[in-house]
Amino acid sequence: QVQLVESGGGLVQAGDSLRLSCTASGRTFSGYIMGWFRQAPGKEREFVAAISSSRGSTYYTDSVKGRFTISRDNAKNTVYLQMNSLKPEDTAVYYCAKKAVPFGRPTQAGEYDYWGQGTQVTVSS
Repeated sequence: QVQLVESGGGLVQAGDSLRLSCTASGRTFSGYIMGWFRQAPGKEREFVAAISSSRGSTYYTDSVKGRFTISRDNAKNTVYLQMNSLKPEDTAVYYCAKKAVPFGRPTQAGEYDYWGQGTQVTVSS
């Protein structure tokens, strides 16, 4: 059993920054691929970023490349999403998730077996 809790969302102006945090409990954190997804009103859940369990390789959806950075601190069982140059289209509920297996492409929501409750990010123009 793994429990994930996100924090750090809020209301900001376009161009501002936020850092989201996701803290895991229940099992060792270091052995899993972790991802961030988001869901905007009227849209399906979308892959944002992921980070591998050992090498630290990162993956991003095209719309956030160069603006968002995913990182992890295994000692703290925490994964972060640093979001810079935020745009109104980034507005969504952001979810942290654990991938079910420590290999394979990380972009599909169905490949993740544990999810946080989500944290709201709202970017005004």
